[in-house]
Amino acid sequence: MIGHSLTELAFLAAALAAAGALTGVLAGLFGVGGGALIVPVLYELFRILGVPEETRMPLCVGTSLAIIIPTSLRSFRAHHARGAVDMEILRAWALPTLIGVLAGSALARFAPPSVFKIVFVVVAGLSATRLIGNFKWKLGDDVPKGPGLRVFGLLNGTLSALMGIGGGQLATMFMTFYGRTIHQAVATSSGVGVLISIPGAIGYVLAGLDKPDLPPLSLGFVSLLGLAAFAPVSVLTAPLGVRIAHALTKRKLELAFGIFLLLVSLRFLASILGF
Repeated sequence: MIGHSLTELAFLAAALAAAGALTGVLAGLFGVGGGALIVPVLYELFRILGVPEETRMPLCVGTSLAIIIPTSLRSFRAHHARGAVDMEILRAWALPTLIGVLAGSALARFAPPSVFKIVFVVVAGLSATRLIGNFKWKLGDDVPKGPGLRVFGLLNGTLSALMGIGGGQLATMFMTFYGRTIHQAVATSSGVGVLISIPGAIGYVLAGLDKPDLPPLSLGFVSLLGLAAFAPVSVLTAPLGVRIAHALTKRKLELAFGIFLLLVSLRFLASILGF
């Protein structure tokens, strides 16, 4: 970022703030931390600013996880106030999710940029296909208890740490596979973002502390500029997304989430293919 004018940096901050407003709405609407929007926005902006490819994607992911902390907390509190969150599931996921996040953060230190993009495309693309096609993939009558639930928490934590998301996409898909309504799945998934974002952001800070070619105002793989521009606005707009989610019908909410995930998947697929 050295050599860029004050005007260019101001434009970057304004763009991040605008994206932050939309991120907050999406966080409340879909029960996600907003990383599915944050990561591609940051990727394009850091590309324009000349951040090297080797550090660009992990910087986007780490910054996304840091931004998700306040956004997820606000979204979770709003959903919880409506009595829609399954706290029993969140408690079962807590420890295995933490272990998964730490594992994903450690992998971020060594994995090439393509790994992050491939994980993003596969997971988001699978979710989008099911939601848009209205496929009734049902694995059981209720969410499994015991080891099965904890294994999912471990997997969700690992993949989310690699993708820079709050885990809501996977958690929502998992709960609907077992007969939970989309509204309850979205509400409970908002709490998953809290479980993932805090240890995930810390892990990315540690993973990038000695990495070269990071832009100024970075703490490891976390851009403090991105955090300062995104977080305050997204926190303010998250309750709006919650209100919209509870006003939509089940099918409209599923379709909106599916289209959103499909667009993000296509963007990263194009990046993998070199477009």
